[in-house]
Amino acid sequence: MIVDCAIYRDGCRTEGPADFSDALDQARASGDAFLWIGLHEPTEKEFELVTSEFGLHPLAVEDALRAHQRPKLEVYDDSLFLVLKPVQYDDNAGAVTAGELMVFVGDSFVVTVRHGETNPLGSVRDRLEKAPEVLQHGPTAVMYAVSDAVVDHYLDVADSLHADLEELETEVFAPDGAAGQNTAGRIYAFKREVMEFRRAAGPLAEPMERLAGAGVPFVHEGSRPFFRDVSDHLTRVNEHVEGLDRLLSDILSAHLAQMGVRQNDDMRKISAWAAMAAVPTMIAGIYGMNFTHMPELKQPWGYPGALVLMAGVIVVLYRWFKRRGWL
Repeated sequence: MIVDCAIYRDGCRTEGPADFSDALDQARASGDAFLWIGLHEPTEKEFELVTSEFGLHPLAVEDALRAHQRPKLEVYDDSLFLVLKPVQYDDNAGAVTAGELMVFVGDSFVVTVRHGETNPLGSVRDRLEKAPEVLQHGPTAVMYAVSDAVVDHYLDVADSLHADLEELETEVFAPDGAAGQNTAGRIYAFKREVMEFRRAAGPLAEPMERLAGAGVPFVHEGSRPFFRDVSDHLTRVNEHVEGLDRLLSDILSAHLAQMGVRQNDDMRKISAWAAMAAVPTMIAGIYGMNFTHMPELKQPWGYPGALVLMAGVIVVLYRWFKRRGWL
C-alpha cells in the first residue's frame, strides 16, 4: 500500500496532483522538484501503476516485489536501484530481525519500498522535511538519508549485541562454574544472530563505496562526501561484527575446554572414591573365602583389627588424593 506521496520543491513539501503521472510531470517541469512515493509491501497489482508511470526496470521490480534480496546497487538506464536491509534487535528474545528496503532513484523521483516491520523511513522523512537545505539536493538526498539511518541503527544494534555478549562471557568464565547446562546452545544461537546481522551489513559495503565514488548516474556530485561518511560508519560496523564473531568462537572454544577440564576433574574424583571403596571390598572378599587356615581367625581382635585396617588404608588414600587435588 502507499504510505506517503509528496512533491518536494526547493526542499519543501508541496501538495501535488493525486495521479502519479501528473505529479511526476509537474515535478520535472519545474526543474527544481522531485516526487517521493513510499510503499509498504505492495502487491503486484498495486505496483503495476508505479512501474508503468516511472519506467522502472522489470528485473528491479521483480526484486522489489519478491524481496529476500542481498544489499546491492543496480544501475539501469532510467533509474538506480538500491537494496538495504535494516535490522532490529530484541534484547528480551535475543533475536536479530532483518527487514528489507528498496530505493528507486531516477529523473525527479524517488520510490521507496519497504518489507517487514523494521521501518526507518518515517523518521527519515520527518527529519528531511525539517532540513530543506538537504532536500534541495534532490532524490540523492533521500537515498543518502535512508542509507545513513539504516547504517546508524546498525551501530546501535552492534552495541546491544556486544553488551549481551559481555554478559554471556561473564557467565561462561564465572569462577564458581555457574554456566548453565545449555551454554553451548546459547553461544551457537548468539552466533546465528551475529551471522544474520552480518548478512545485512556486510554486502552493503560495496554499494556504499560505489555511491561514494564518481560515475554513478542520478547521484548528485556534492553527495559523494556524505556517502563516504556512511561507508566509513559501515566499515566500523563490519569490523565490530567481525570482532563479535571471533569473540564468540573464542568463548565457545574456552567453554568446551572448561567442560573437558571439569569432566577430567569428575573422573579423577570418581576414580579416587572407587579406589577407596576397593580396599575394604578386597579385604572383606579375602576373609569371605571360607578357608580354614586364615590369619588371625582364632584371635578375638581379628574382626575389629580388619575394620581398623580398612579404615586406616582409606584414611591414608583420602589424604593422598586430597593432597594431589583429586578430591
